[in-house]
Amino acid sequence: MSFDNILVEKRGSIGVIKINRPSVRNALDQDTITEMEEGFEALERDDSIGVIVFTGTGDKAFAAGADINQVHGYQPMDAIGFGMSRFYQKVESCSKVTIAAVNGYALGGGSELAMSCDIRIASENAKFGLPELNLAVIPAAGGTQRLTRLIGKSRALDLILTGDMITAQEAKEIGLVSLVVSQEELWEAVVKKVGKILSKGPLAVRLAKLAVHSGAETDIQTGILIEQLAQAVLYSSLDKEEGTAAFLEKRKASFIGK
Repeated sequence: MSFDNILVEKRGSIGVIKINRPSVRNALDQDTITEMEEGFEALERDDSIGVIVFTGTGDKAFAAGADINQVHGYQPMDAIGFGMSRFYQKVESCSKVTIAAVNGYALGGGSELAMSCDIRIASENAKFGLPELNLAVIPAAGGTQRLTRLIGKSRALDLILTGDMITAQEAKEIGLVSLVVSQEELWEAVVKKVGKILSKGPLAVRLAKLAVHSGAETDIQTGILIEQLAQAVLYSSLDKEEGTAAFLEKRKASFIGK
């Protein structure tokens, strides 16, 4: 696949979408979002891909947010069915695991992209922020909702209302990212994380994602019911038979995703 603003790569079982606009700190204009959505959907359809990773070209920025020239021209109806928000919902509901490898500034829409992923790994030079209120708008590609669910209402309001940037270490301390490594070790850390995930039963990985995401949006009783139904499906799977047999026989499991 060939694009103007992104690079799409397959590295074994890992699909990589790399925002490739380093001269503008990988800013996310509409053309870039459209390309990302196209590349993402292709990787999601690819049965050889188990994990999709988002990152940015260069060592300065993951993604520095929306194109302000475009934002300046937006009208009320542009907020309905907004392309960035719609795409991030697809990322969040992806059947495959998604990882944000944050290698620099993740601001505005860039931070919201990272938050839509299942796992966030950051390099030490990463910085996160939602500066939209400086423009008299709000982070509306899921920012007000996902940040609150990830770090709690009070901390989310603090970051959104002040527009303050936080470091990678601060992001880890409040639960926004799960791991901080040096810039040189970022891809190695991603590969290590992917290896652990792909060693598990693929159907169990998919249903664990479904249970967590769906359960987080409802009351605990409904969430537990979703969990139990997911487990019932897994109890009938060939992968469960293989996983338990491999454990008892002290050998490596060979899963087929069924």
